[in-house]
Amino acid sequence: MSDAIADAKRALRAELRERRQLLSEQARESAEAGIHQQLDALVAEHGARSISCFLSTTAEPGTRSFVADAVGRGIRVLLPVTRADGLLDWSVATADGDIAEGMYGLPEPVGELLGPIAVNDVDLLVIPAASVDRNGMRLGWGRGFYDKTLGSMERCPPVYAVVFDTEFVDEVPSDVHDQPVTGVVTPTRTITLAPTRR
Repeated sequence: MSDAIADAKRALRAELRERRQLLSEQARESAEAGIHQQLDALVAEHGARSISCFLSTTAEPGTRSFVADAVGRGIRVLLPVTRADGLLDWSVATADGDIAEGMYGLPEPVGELLGPIAVNDVDLLVIPAASVDRNGMRLGWGRGFYDKTLGSMERCPPVYAVVFDTEFVDEVPSDVHDQPVTGVVTPTRTITLAPTRR
């Protein structure tokens, strides 16, 4: 990655992180309710019975009520677990499952690990992002977990990144290893940018 792209990514991430910290509790609750509604509609539209999703941190658009509701409705939800080798492992979400602080302080399930290839069986991937642009390029938080995962999947289902409305932008800095997404989910809308990823 060129220094200019790396610097641009770092600067944008810092700005986005700061903006997220300034959100009020009311704005966060409203965003989570909107994300829940948008993701429910997305799952229904795709007829998804097995999905992957992430457990949001306090600074991210909330996904936890959606995950709990999806599990309650019998949808199989795989949650990511970070590994030291830069890959993601996966665990099935349960109604009463314990959550612990994983690597990098991220909320992760405590339970049986299924291995990195378990995600190959889902109908839909819902992933975190710092920002997404109109071409479907996703700016992550810099560790590359999802770029590695998406880049290694043999048959990748639709991938939607979850961001706040202001984080869907005209362009984000990107490099060759960055993986595009199918669409973006915000608290107020779901936008499909590319019907298929490959």
